[in-house]
Amino acid sequence: MVGARHRLTDAATDRFALAGARAVIATMHGKEQVIAPVLADALGLVCDLAQGLDTDAFGTFSRERERTGTALDAARAKAKAAFALVPGARVALASEGSFGPHPHIPFAPMGRELVLLVDRETGLELAGHDTTLDVRYAHVIARTLDEAQGFADRIGFPQHALIVMGCAGGQPAPHLALRKGITTPAALAEAVSMAISESGAACVETDMRAHYNPTRMAAIARATQDLVRRHASRCPACVYPGFAVTERIAGLPCEWCGTPTALPMAEVRACVACGHREERPALGPTHADPGLCPRCNP
Repeated sequence: MVGARHRLTDAATDRFALAGARAVIATMHGKEQVIAPVLADALGLVCDLAQGLDTDAFGTFSRERERTGTALDAARAKAKAAFALVPGARVALASEGSFGPHPHIPFAPMGRELVLLVDRETGLELAGHDTTLDVRYAHVIARTLDEAQGFADRIGFPQHALIVMGCAGGQPAPHLALRKGITTPAALAEAVSMAISESGAACVETDMRAHYNPTRMAAIARATQDLVRRHASRCPACVYPGFAVTERIAGLPCEWCGTPTALPMAEVRACVACGHREERPALGPTHADPGLCPRCNP
């Protein structure tokens, strides 16, 4: 990139450099195990844990407390609470996950992970993301212990822990019975038997807390790596971090007839600080498969 203002400065003059800065991670579920090493290695952050922070106050997967707002809202609230506990920290980090059915693929579960970095010295707020179909997110209404054990075998138990709760009208009812972090067959049998005796059936589901779900922990690591990439992607006009794709423009031409398709032909990158925008050709093929063309394959 030509011009002094278009070159990233060295660590001594880059106001967004974080080498040696103290960071606090807002988690009570072991996420620091995958977040801290990535950020220490890539950004030089010195990471501490927000000891005593109850992140369940911002929402639980087991439904005792509903999350209010978006995943980003929850992560911001966790970061704010972490700063309050560790006032000497320059940076706060928080993670939030969302799980549900894939919007376009029937019966396929999808997971989204967000890892947020807040730098109160510069005002920088930056999030890394991971979206995947590789999730252990499922549930079953079991009326017998055999049904519950069959589900456990399919979901990867005991490496992936389970939650068992009561059931009312075919819906989970944690107020009737609730047991989390189940990692042994004996504990599973006890919890299922108790739920069935209390409500006639047991809702058995994967425990989505990170320290009980290694597949989710791997997704959090990938989101942290995405955060590092975004921190390194600087606006060519003002060097603000997070110069990322904000829009994809459809219209990739058909390989046979040239008709525009729904596939992206260009990407728009934008800076949240100064508003600078750049349109670039989308990565990948220069033409679309005719099978995706509205004219060749109507």
